[in-house]
Amino acid sequence: MNNIIFILFVNFLKIGLFSIGGGYAIIPFIQEEVVNTHNWLSLQEYTDIITISQMTPGPLVVNTASFVGIRIAGVLGAVAATVGSILSGFIISIALYNFFKKHKDIDSISNILKGLRSSSIGLIGSAASTIILLAFFGTPSFDINEMSVNITAIIVFMIALFLLRKYKLNPILIMVLSGIAGLLFY
Repeated sequence: MNNIIFILFVNFLKIGLFSIGGGYAIIPFIQEEVVNTHNWLSLQEYTDIITISQMTPGPLVVNTASFVGIRIAGVLGAVAATVGSILSGFIISIALYNFFKKHKDIDSISNILKGLRSSSIGLIGSAASTIILLAFFGTPSFDINEMSVNITAIIVFMIALFLLRKYKLNPILIMVLSGIAGLLFY
């Protein structure tokens, strides 16, 4: 049991190391560790965590760490994974704050940040395509032989997108309404 606690801590420390600032760019990396490398969750369970994380307070990494930790090793696993996910970000944030405070006027620093922002778009796009393929077509890949169209999911998505863009409804309300739609139509 102690070995798995340590493994959870180290893996979420590594994930936390690359999730500075939060956001969706980290989704493919978490998926690689949690789903592909360690098989702690199935891809469907992982996409469910992403969905649930939209409705719960806290960053995606912390929510994932807590869920995986408690599932794999109970409360102690949840604590180890959560502390691991936060610790590296905490230390790096303090170091970066001091660095940028000291070197805030250097153009090359600004250019590095612009490059990082651009790559984040690609990472977010990759995560979005995986979620869309799984939700709409039942497969995380572009394998046409494995795809089956989920019309209900596409309709719920389109209505949610319309309500969000046209009427600027609160995203939490849209999540609740989508959950009700899922309860009624699935």
